[in-house]
This record gives sequence, structure tokens and C-alpha cells, in this order.
Amino acid sequence: MAVVTLKIDDIDVAIASGSSILTASKEAGVKIPTLCHLEGVSDVGACRLCLVQIKGSDKLVPSCITEVSEGMEVFTQTDILKEYRKMTVELLFAEGNHICATCVANNNCQLQDTAVEVGMDHSRFNYRFPDRDVDLSHPMFGIDHNRCILCTRCVRVCSEIEGAHVWNVGFRGAAAKIISGLNQPWGDVSACTSCGKCVEACPTGTIFRKGVTTAEMHKHPDNIDFLHTAREKHQWTR
Repeated sequence: MAVVTLKIDDIDVAIASGSSILTASKEAGVKIPTLCHLEGVSDVGACRLCLVQIKGSDKLVPSCITEVSEGMEVFTQTDILKEYRKMTVELLFAEGNHICATCVANNNCQLQDTAVEVGMDHSRFNYRFPDRDVDLSHPMFGIDHNRCILCTRCVRVCSEIEGAHVWNVGFRGAAAKIISGLNQPWGDVSACTSCGKCVEACPTGTIFRKGVTTAEMHKHPDNIDFLHTAREKHQWTR
């Protein structure tokens, strides 16, 4: 196995060739904020929170989908990165309808935690207040599109681990949304196995179990850990 050596925030790191900068940063004990990343499924670079700077390049690159290279020098906590991450979270809040005080995931939300982490206490951008629906057609679960940040974690977990392919992204631009089936009500999609993996993978209160109210949605760490390793151990593979 080929090994690559690089520096991340002046920390020497040796890691297998083909690894991502995000994986290397974890090896170095360097925390990079993420929202769309989930261990055990493929990375897509959707949220752009994990942007880093590489010496010799004038571009900011997403660390989750950028491979390490020999001699690379990576910086993860520069002033411009901190500002970009804060702005990204502000845009996420302004783009949707994230009313934390009435959300089932309040105090148990990765978007909320990330806002605290990057120092965002308000958004400088005008709120769009989009008109989005809530689908409660499934007998066990619901999806509130107002809280969705299009991280696509539900799409990838359902496709790559459960193998049901219930979720996808439909439409374009500002109209883009997570859809079930061919834009059918979730309860009408026969491919859904009601496994709940999408609920556990969702970083916000978008996909939830019915019967929970404000701040009552609690994820199950053991289940998430299971999701992280399921792909490598070939569990749930059809």
C-alpha cells in the first residue's frame, strides 16, 4: 500500500494514497466542520463547509472529495475559511425555514451545532421564506422540506446501504428538493422498506419519526455507528 506524507496545519501526516484530505485531517486530530459527509457512504462535496486551502493554489477545495498528494501542505483554519464557513451556514438558514424553537431536532441538530461552532448568531442575508410542503403520508415517518439543506445523506444511505433507492434530488436551482420515488408521496413508494436509516442519517429535523414534537427527536448513536461500518462489512447488501 502506497503511503503519502503531507502537512495539515503544520502537522506531519502519513496516510494511504487515495485518501481524502478530510480523512487525513482526522488522522492528524484536526477538526473540519461538515454537514453532508457521513462515514460509510460516498462523499459528494455538497455543503462546502469542509473547504480548505492548499499551498500554491488560489482555489479553495472541498476536503471530503480532494485526494491527498505527496508533499501537500493544507491549511484548515485560515481567516478566509472561517468567514466562508460562517457565510455558508448563514445562507443555509436564510434559504430555508429553520425555526429552531419549533423543530423536532432542536438541541439535537447538526446544522444548529455547526452554527454555534462557526460563530453564527444571525444571518446577514434576507430570508427567502420559501413555500415548502410537509409529507406525512408514510405511516411511520414524515419529511418537512422546510428544514432540508440538500445534503443528500438520505439519498446516499438509502441507495448505497439499504439498496432501496427511495430518495433522489428533483428539479433545479431554487426549486430543487428531495423527492421520494418519482416525486410521489413517500407513503406511496413501495420500494421503501421503513428501515429508518434516512431518519438516522439526516443532520437536521427534515426526516423524522411521527409522534415527536419540539426538541424530542433524539438520534441513536449505536445505529449511526452501525451505518458507518455497514458498507465495509457488507451488511444490508442486496
